[in-house]
Amino acid sequence: MSSDLFALTPEDAQLLIAANVHLGSKNVQVHNEPYVFKTRPDGVNIINVGKTWEKIVLAARIIAAVPNAADVVAISARTYGQRAVLKFANHTGATAIAGRFTPGNFTNYITRSFKEPRLIIVTDPRTDAQAIKESSYVNIPVIALCDTDSPSEFVDVAIPCNNKSKNSVGLVWYLLAREVLRLRGVLPDRTTAWTVMPDLYFYRDPEEPETVAVPEEEAAAEETEVAAVATEEWDAAAEPVAAPADWSATEDWAAEAAPVTAA
Repeated sequence: MSSDLFALTPEDAQLLIAANVHLGSKNVQVHNEPYVFKTRPDGVNIINVGKTWEKIVLAARIIAAVPNAADVVAISARTYGQRAVLKFANHTGATAIAGRFTPGNFTNYITRSFKEPRLIIVTDPRTDAQAIKESSYVNIPVIALCDTDSPSEFVDVAIPCNNKSKNSVGLVWYLLAREVLRLRGVLPDRTTAWTVMPDLYFYRDPEEPETVAVPEEEAAAEETEVAAVATEEWDAAAEPVAAPADWSATEDWAAEAAPVTAA
């Protein structure tokens, strides 16, 4: 198989740049130095997106090599990655742990949520440190989304990216899921577009009001209906008001009332 098949396409490069995957932090951990492309004048380190894509492909090949998809565990204790790991698990058949990681999940078989995974993927090595620590006890390989300042202890495959942005985290999980499905043959070839959109993996604020897109035809019909109602109201307001009846012609208010005759 030619290596050109796994090359980064211009469309995917635009997605990575648009989601700010290339923006690292101002600090650099020594093992993450090879992934830094350059440092901006303000001190922000720029991540080489070419190396980000290479690590996504490598991680996808490792995930696709696991015979049972449920033996891969996607973990995110951070809020920004919880929706992404749930969608990743839904599309690839992996197991998701979204939210707090219960200590003893991988080491204490008495724990109700005890698991024996073949591979784990974490969103942030610093936040998900408990999961990485327990994996090191039982020899579970670790794939991690690493920023330039992320610790790399016990991480076997680091995907260099901005893991502090909700769009960046969601996009990396999306690309990873898409690559796994391509390698498994679910997506027939690389020219076939995946019908799932990247924003399905993005974190959504529950407090944020939903904006429903209205199709053009429905919007035009609604405008026509509003205009018709306004015209009717305008015509009704323009109709002449009937003059009050001339009560003087039918009744003489000055006439005295007829005396009442006693029975």
